[in-house]
Parts: sequence; structure tokens; C-alpha cells
Amino acid sequence: MFGADKGTADKLDGTKLHIGIVQARFNESITNALATACRSALLDLGVQEKHITHVLVPGALEVPVALQAMAESDNFDALIALGCIIRGETYHFELVANESGAGVTRLSLDYQLPIANAIITTENLDQAIARQTEKGRDAAYVAVEMANLLEALS
Repeated sequence: MFGADKGTADKLDGTKLHIGIVQARFNESITNALATACRSALLDLGVQEKHITHVLVPGALEVPVALQAMAESDNFDALIALGCIIRGETYHFELVANESGAGVTRLSLDYQLPIANAIITTENLDQAIARQTEKGRDAAYVAVEMANLLEALS
């Protein structure tokens, strides 16, 4: 929920982490803003620039296959999915939103690898613009927090 009380995590330390970002190009102005906010937050959390791998794919349905390739490489402590799906006049919105989300979740569980899902789904462009910075930053925080948690649990 936009503006929700997300609670406060312990001090997040990304200094030793390797993070992969998969960004969908569809709705590129929004996904570029998501990526900029995400990268900035990762750097703020101590993730080294050289430990951030950022790739682009055509759209949200292609995000899971790139995430899978990254997960299989075993080079990452966490991954981040960035995309923007804006409702149109057809059922295609539901298909893309549901399938991309299910793919991201399935990969995270299959590989036991944190994947922060910031493929935003909105009713219109104004809603996407309103969320692009916050959701990009949120994804970075989720990735670092979950990578640290899974490390502590192992």
C-alpha cells in the first residue's frame, strides 16, 4: 500500500553483498526512475557499485527468465525485479501482472534467494509516477534486509 507503515528494520549493511537488478524496459520512463532510486538506495546501504549487476529486458514477462539466469549463476546474494504494468482496456494487464509476479515468487522459493519484486501495477500513469521513487528504494531495502536475514539463518 502506498505510504504504508512498513516498520523499521535493524541497521542494514550491504557492504559485502552482490545484487542483481533486472529492469523491464516497457514503460521505460517509470522503470528508469525505479532503477535510479533502487541503485541510489543500494549505494546508500553500502553495496559497492562493482557488486551491482543491472540488466534490461523487454517487458515484465521477460523479467523472470533473466532472474533465473542470475540465480543459476550463484553470484548474487539477492535480486531485484523492476517493472511497470499499467492497466489498459484488455485482460492483458491481469495476465502480465499475475504471470510476472508468480514467476518472480516461484524463482525466489526454488532458488532460496531473496528477490525484491518492484514490478509495480497501477491503474494509470499518474499512480505509477507517484510510486516510482518509493518503490525503487523499497526494493533495495528489501533485497539487503532479506539477504542479511538468510545469511544469518544459514
